[in-house]
Amino acid sequence: MSETERLVKFELLGLEHKFYTAASEEELRAIFSLVRQLVETDSQQNTGTLRVGKVAILACLNIASRYVKLANEFEGFKRDSEERIVRLNEEIRSKLLSE
Repeated sequence: MSETERLVKFELLGLEHKFYTAASEEELRAIFSLVRQLVETDSQQNTGTLRVGKVAILACLNIASRYVKLANEFEGFKRDSEERIVRLNEEIRSKLLSE
């Protein structure tokens, strides 16, 4: 555990969970909100048919899916930005050399 990490407790589906994190309060609020939203949605849609563990796994898969999609979008954005920077540098160099 690093010096910036602290013990965090939260309740989900009637169970208390504890872990150490260095995340800010704002990040934790956003994380807990997303997890609760996903778990409550999954558990309400499947009332009584899924165990808590399965609901948690489905929420994890949903979050992982969102993460992979965002990571792919970010890589595309980064690649496009780098290409634009190269083009702009070439245009600037061309303009400077033509003067």
